Amino acid sequence: MLCNGQVTLLTRYKLILCFLSNPLRLSLLSSINVFTCGQYRITITGARSASTWTNGERTWTRCLLLPRRSPLFSFGHGSPFLELSPEKAVGHPTWGGREGPLATFLKDFGPALLKKYRPKGIVVFSAHWETESELTDYGDENPLLMDYYGFPPEMYELKFKSKGDSALSKRVVEVYKAAGQPARPSPKTESRGADGRGFAGPGLDHGVFLPFRKMFGDEFLEIPIVQVSIDSSLSPEKNWALGKAVTRLREEGVLVLSGGLTIHNLRDIASFSPHSAQPAHREFDQAILASVVVPDAAERKQAMINLTKHHGFRLAHPREDHFIPLYVAAGAGEEGEPRVIADMYGCETVAFGL
Repeated sequence: MLCNGQVTLLTRYKLILCFLSNPLRLSLLSSINVFTCGQYRITITGARSASTWTNGERTWTRCLLLPRRSPLFSFGHGSPFLELSPEKAVGHPTWGGREGPLATFLKDFGPALLKKYRPKGIVVFSAHWETESELTDYGDENPLLMDYYGFPPEMYELKFKSKGDSALSKRVVEVYKAAGQPARPSPKTESRGADGRGFAGPGLDHGVFLPFRKMFGDEFLEIPIVQVSIDSSLSPEKNWALGKAVTRLREEGVLVLSGGLTIHNLRDIASFSPHSAQPAHREFDQAILASVVVPDAAERKQAMINLTKHHGFRLAHPREDHFIPLYVAAGAGEEGEPRVIADMYGCETVAFGL
């Protein structure tokens, strides 16, 4: 959010502020979980406890200073519920809905990334594409793959106008092959390959275009976007290696993003909300937050791989496709400091390689 010229990123327990001049005075009406920032109001219906904010009006001066070289980001990509009105999103994940906390965060996150890093290109991994290292090569316009079902008709009329770039696609192939990884560009004249769910066809999937609509708007032609598949083995180690293969792109002005969800069990909708999730879900979520910020790189990798042995892992992920993108980002930013940017339950955003 932009408030009196200040860049603000929202998390469950805090606002991380990057002040350009004087500190900004914030207040919280804790009884209804509403933050006020000047004329800007955010309702945090999906937040955890608001006990941190019970002291009334406070002045926050903490500054999040990110380097010019972009980190690698794992982000919560949400779901088609990001496009639903509040009344239609009732009974669904509390971070869902176009006015929910995740949508609000993504609207702030995208412009902040563009302003800070001014990327020449965006390479994005998605939980919704599982092959052996395919990537899009769609030229001057990226088609969309509506890989979801059972939603209102308007959900299949959504637009996100963006472009690809064959030179960027070629560069991704080059860095993959230099790292000993197979890679193949997929043009829009053919199906992009299996995704584990039976959807076929070319296009950016909803794990990309839905959050990107919030982050960058309905039309985003300034910067090319190339989507890359996660490894279909769903192995943490193999997907960590994919991340390491693309890390050099950050030196070339390319922003690398990896989208998934840290809680994703469609058999148990209650698990998507911290208020209705089982204790094991919440414990697993806390274990994720602890592991991703382990200072030592080797210890962090082991702690993150050990998450798949946590007693809450299979309750949170009957299938691990939505968890695997976290390993791609962590591998890409293995060296350097990690930092949790938004710790919203089930859809955390983490920066690696600071």
